[in-house]
Amino acid sequence: MKFKPLDYFRNQPGWRQAAILAAIFFAVVLTFSLIRYYSFLATYDHGLFNQVFWNSVRGNLFESSLSSAASSDSLIDRKLSYPFYIHLGQHFVIDFVLWMPIYALFQSSVTLIVLQVALIAAAGIVLYFLARHYLSVPVSIAIVASYYGANGIIGPTVSNFYEHCQLPLFLFSLLLALEKQKWVWFWIFAALTLGIREETGISLFGIGAYLIVSRRHPRSGIILCLVSFSYVALITNTVMPLFSDDNSRLYLASYFKKFLKTENPSTLELLWAIVSQPQIIIKVLFTDFFRRLRFILGLWLPLAFIPAISLPAWIMSSFPLLVLLLQVANKAATSINTRYTLGVIPLLMYAVILWWSKHPEKFKPRLHRFWMGCIGLSLLFTLTSNPDRALYFLSPYSFNPFVYQSLTEQLTHAANLQTVLKLIPQDASVSTSGYIVPHLSNRRNIIRLEVMQMLDENRKVVDIDFAVLDLWQLQQHNLKMPVDRGRIRGGVRFTDESLRQGTYGIAKVLDGVVLVQKGITSQPEVLAAWSKLRQEIEPLMK
Repeated sequence: MKFKPLDYFRNQPGWRQAAILAAIFFAVVLTFSLIRYYSFLATYDHGLFNQVFWNSVRGNLFESSLSSAASSDSLIDRKLSYPFYIHLGQHFVIDFVLWMPIYALFQSSVTLIVLQVALIAAAGIVLYFLARHYLSVPVSIAIVASYYGANGIIGPTVSNFYEHCQLPLFLFSLLLALEKQKWVWFWIFAALTLGIREETGISLFGIGAYLIVSRRHPRSGIILCLVSFSYVALITNTVMPLFSDDNSRLYLASYFKKFLKTENPSTLELLWAIVSQPQIIIKVLFTDFFRRLRFILGLWLPLAFIPAISLPAWIMSSFPLLVLLLQVANKAATSINTRYTLGVIPLLMYAVILWWSKHPEKFKPRLHRFWMGCIGLSLLFTLTSNPDRALYFLSPYSFNPFVYQSLTEQLTHAANLQTVLKLIPQDASVSTSGYIVPHLSNRRNIIRLEVMQMLDENRKVVDIDFAVLDLWQLQQHNLKMPVDRGRIRGGVRFTDESLRQGTYGIAKVLDGVVLVQKGITSQPEVLAAWSKLRQEIEPLMK
């Protein structure tokens, strides 16, 4: 493949506008993402993936005590977590090796935030060149604006880091290679897409189905369908069980429990259960029907609802979309602000490009204004939905009753939290709340709050060195957002019992943050601060 010089792309019509949109998206979304992180609103999964990277660049590939704490052994069988658990049993994320050299240079949770926003922003540039293969500059720019203005793109990008952030870039690159008939690159990006996560082959299967039905490249479509299906079946049924049975027990058995009667189903068993029970499919689709409908309309909105009348859109998106719609127990699957949209939106974007290529005469001022209005409405819904609380200082948590958290209040508390966290040595083991986890996940031993023991490298039961409880949100004047009361109660009960037994002491109490340390005696003034805080939150513990 012959590469074009950089000046070639700079001189392309519309390239400047697309680059400006990408730069604006990157700057604005990265700003909100960093504010969310430094406000201590990033949650458990972000810390989990950071620990996976942190361990991996030290030679412990894909190991994570946080993944262990989120495994079926821990959550279902109540076994203790351990630091050498391999995450590939939960999700097969081998593409992470592509980004590990970058992480090795900047070993921080923030690196994953920047990486996620950069990948999503770069995908929009590739989308522009994909659109320009068929369309004029104005329509191509409108499609790029639809991408950057989509609630289903912004929401996941300002959220925790997830492997799905690679999907738009790899799928758009694959589709561009398809249009240019660069088949070597097509299959390279197909392989990269499969390596993102075990089920991403479903999106490729939709593309393959389109190539077959449209008769554009039926042979390639058949091969793509066979390869993607075989990969998903092989990885989920043969490779992942070598590490753990979490994929089947935690996800398949839970999310698709309406179709299954076994606690440890295989992917093929699930597929047969769905195909052989169409009556349950219909029942599930009409369960909470309007929420599912709002999800679909939200995906279509920034594209002016054109996917609704596009046959390629229905063909390509139906496979990944159906998988999301059939998950009864996983409401996040049909939320416009979650990572799952990233496997569907690139297919809709491509389908809309194909639709406009056949109807260029429809691009008139009236329709253009309507389209821009849809993008604006998508941005408005993004603001009001406050995805993963990233816009908390702009959008209230609730209007009735009115509940609002100011940026100053949250950042002041975050600074006090940081003060407490600095007292924990780098090599110490820690148990803490989900939103503190990302800030302490650059370590080998860290688990979820409430549990205060784990297995060490020799499988010996050991006590955790430190526990961090953040009770600030439980104080009456700060009760402004959802709180995981169950784990907070567990942490408080542990603290009470440990103080009675003398095994742990309280090292610090600051702004509702409590640092519990093994093997120390609490100072009188610290113990008094704890007693006062304990009395204050007692009514809210019930």
